[in-house]
Amino acid sequence: MASHSSAGAARQHSRILFVKNLNYNTTGADLYQVFGRYGAIRQVRLGDGTGTKGTAYVVYEEMADAKRALDNLNGFHLNERYIVVLYHMPARLAAKADLARREAELADLKALHNIVDEA
Repeated sequence: MASHSSAGAARQHSRILFVKNLNYNTTGADLYQVFGRYGAIRQVRLGDGTGTKGTAYVVYEEMADAKRALDNLNGFHLNERYIVVLYHMPARLAAKADLARREAELADLKALHNIVDEA
C-alpha cells in the first residue's frame, strides 16, 4: 500500500499541469497570461494532434506555483470553456499506483476469505 501513497504524493508535488477542455482557438500566449499569474512558467505545450486537441501541458519552475495554479484555475472560464486542470502523472507512476491498488484489493479479498499464502 505504500506504493499507492507514494504515487499519490508524486502526483501532488508535480510541477507539470495537464489542462483539458480548452477552446480550440486558445493559444500558448493565452495560457501564459492566465497561468503566469501564479508563478514562473518553464514551458507550455498545446496539443495539436488527433486526440490531443483542446489540451495542454503547463510546466512551472516551482511545485508550489503549480499547486496554486491548480487550486485557482480548475473550473476557470477561459475562451468560452470551463477548463479542467489536473496534475500530470507519467504513465509509469499511473501503472505503479494501479498495481498497488490491485495488490491491496487482492490482500483484502484474501483476508475476507481466510486465504493464507504458502511459503
